[in-house]
Parts: sequence; structure tokens; C-alpha cells
Amino acid sequence: MVKRKTVRVSMITALVGVMAFVAACGSDSDNKGNTGGAGDNGGEKQITLTMMHPWTAPNPDNDVYKARIAAFEEANPGIKIEQDSVAAAQYKTKLFTLAAANNLADINVVWPGADLDPLVSGNLLNPLDDYMDNWNGLVREGSLVGYSKHDKQYAIPTKQNFVDIIYYNKELLAQAGHDSFPDTYDGFIQMIKDLKAAGITPISLGNKEKWPLQSSYMSMLTQRFAGPDFLQKVVNGEATFEDPQFIKAVAVIDELTKLEAFNVDANNMDSVQAQDYLIQGKAAMHISSATVDGRIRINNEEGEKFGIALFPAVEGGLGEPGIAAGVSQFGISMKSGLDEAKHEAALKFLTYFVSEDLYKDLTKVGIMIPADIEIPADASPYLKEMMELTSKGTTAVFDAVIPTAAAKEFENGLQALTVGRGTPESVAADTQKALGQ
Repeated sequence: MVKRKTVRVSMITALVGVMAFVAACGSDSDNKGNTGGAGDNGGEKQITLTMMHPWTAPNPDNDVYKARIAAFEEANPGIKIEQDSVAAAQYKTKLFTLAAANNLADINVVWPGADLDPLVSGNLLNPLDDYMDNWNGLVREGSLVGYSKHDKQYAIPTKQNFVDIIYYNKELLAQAGHDSFPDTYDGFIQMIKDLKAAGITPISLGNKEKWPLQSSYMSMLTQRFAGPDFLQKVVNGEATFEDPQFIKAVAVIDELTKLEAFNVDANNMDSVQAQDYLIQGKAAMHISSATVDGRIRINNEEGEKFGIALFPAVEGGLGEPGIAAGVSQFGISMKSGLDEAKHEAALKFLTYFVSEDLYKDLTKVGIMIPADIEIPADASPYLKEMMELTSKGTTAVFDAVIPTAAAKEFENGLQALTVGRGTPESVAADTQKALGQ
């Protein structure tokens, strides 16, 4: 068996060849100003910090993050944050490419678990243990765990997200004879058939970026069919993707494809366009993260027409219904090896950016957070409903556990299924092979 650490370090190295391509996906900044610069700021030397983040989509939390950066610059005129905004679909590839070249930005948004491992193994991130007093008692310990390796803390998460929320149009479901969301898989499939018979597209899918089927769909399906610990068991070498229960989970994508449950242009549509498809009444359901509730319901004048649900119970499955696939997202980290002035400036930014004020601002726009703050009495009822829906337990998100190379192979296989290529068995076998175990 190939050791896990070796696999991840090799994965970083393998991405060097695509560096030129992914760099073009970001902004023009691309880590310029890494050495800082002297500016006229009342005689003080101005420090320029580079920051790479994936906050490009029109989600309400992205607006909060960017406003927080602007507020920091206003409060600290001697520090400039030079942003490199990279679309989410390309972000991880670019992050690992820059990591392989030892050219990370000064501040980076990172993911927990498997995606953090190679950055830590390469000594590319600065441990934050000496500064945790800034967040102790604010950020939940359970939310910090995914960003901790070898008893050291490397990033602080900014939001709690659940990736498998089913948004549904109550009116369209009623037109197909369903006044409530089904609580069994058989009932769900029957509803798909009834929607098709009524001339309604059952599910809007935007899989151009490939991650939606992997993250939003297969995180929940893996738990329902193969159980809550299956993904970690695969990583530990105690199970494989060729397990029959996991193949049954993959087969759901194949079944939905054959039932023509998705819009015909699913692989040419991105995730935001798929949200719009639901909002515009062109499909009955959309499966995505809790974050997009801001667009679908909270900031939508017709938000009341949409309900939310989790994937129903599966007969013979090893997982419990009512469990959501969740992860603490957008961990803010510091690059290791910064000189004294930049290190001080980066720490000042982290303590300002990840704060109670940030969490309050996120809550105001309906974003769930990994922190213990008092939820305002006037918080959106949609946020409270989302909190209740996801309160019964959490299962792992696929690509927060499975290394990137295997997750990308899985994405390719799932997309192939939607155009009639491959089988659930071949997708599982190819993913296992990519895992290198």
C-alpha cells in the first residue's frame, strides 16, 4: 500500500505541469508584490500582502468576505491586501500548483482534511497555535479539527456549510401530485417519474464544473448507502470504492440519468446557472449547499415558494436518514516563511478578518457559521429552518476526506455516466485506482 503522505506530496508535484494554465484562471495579480513595497503613508513603509480566495460567485457570503477585506484596508492604511480571485472550480488546482512551486500567496483560503495534508507536509503554512487566544471560546473546537494536523492549528474556518440541501419548488411538486417531499428513496424516484409525466424537469443540475455530482450528490448518497464512516475507512485502507454498497450509491446517478431527471444541458451549465434554472421555475428541484439559500429564498421576493429537504431514507442502506453532509469551510491560513513585517501584518489581518463581527455579518445574510455567537432574534426564518434541518447530525463531504487526485477522477467518471459512458462499477474501480492504495 502506498503511504498516504507520499500520495499527497506526489499529487502536488504532478500538478506543476498545469501551472501555466490554471494561473490564467485567476486575476492579474497572481502573487505580485510578495516582497511588500515602500509607499508614502505618513512616513511608514506600506506592506502588501497577497491573498488568494475563491469568492467569485454571487453568493451572499462572498460579498461579506470582500467587504471585510475592504474594511481592514480602511482601518489599516499601511497594509494593502492584493487579491487573487480564482473561480471555485479552478481554485484547488491553482493552489496546489503554486504550492508545488513554493509560491503560495501570503494568505490563502484552504480546505480541511485531505486537501490540507499536502500543504502541511510541505511545511508551507504557518502554525497558528501561539495566537489561538484570538479565537478560543468563539470558534467551535469541532470546527477547528479539520484544520489541525499533528496537534498544530493551521487555519481558522469562516463558515459552516452543508452541501446536500435539496431545494424544491412546492408549486411544481404539487402539479405532479406531491404535496410534501417524499421520505423514502422509492417515493423520491416515483416523484421524478411523476414530474416527467407532467412535463416538468425534475432536477436542475449544473455540472460543467464537475464538483456538484461529487460533492453535493455523492456525499449524501455515500452516507445513505455505505454508512457514515465509509470514506474514512477507504482512506485508512479498511474499505475500497469497489464495495457493493458504494457502487449502489453511484448507481443512483446512473438511474437518474436514465430517467432523464436532469436538464439536457447539465454538463454545459455551471452551478450558478443551475440555481437560476430553479429560481426561474424551469425545474422542480436543485441540490446544492446551504449557502445558496441566500439566492433561492432569503433574498428572493418569491422565496416562500421553495422548500428544503435532505435526501430520503434508503432501504437496505447503512446510513441514517436526516443526516446532512457538512464541512467547516474557507479556512484562512498564513504562508510560512514570511519576514517579520509581513508576518505581523498577516497576523493583524487574520485576527481582524476572522472575528465575531465577521460571523455576525455572515449570520445577517443567512450563512451558517462555525462559531458560538448569539443568533439575532431578527435573523431570517429561512436561516432558522436551515439550522433545524441540519441539526440531527453531520456526515463527511466527499472531497474533504478523499485526496484531490481521486476526487477529480471520480468527478470525471460521474460526468461520463450522465452522457451514457461507463458503469457504476467502472467509475468505482477507476476512483480506487486513482487513490493509489
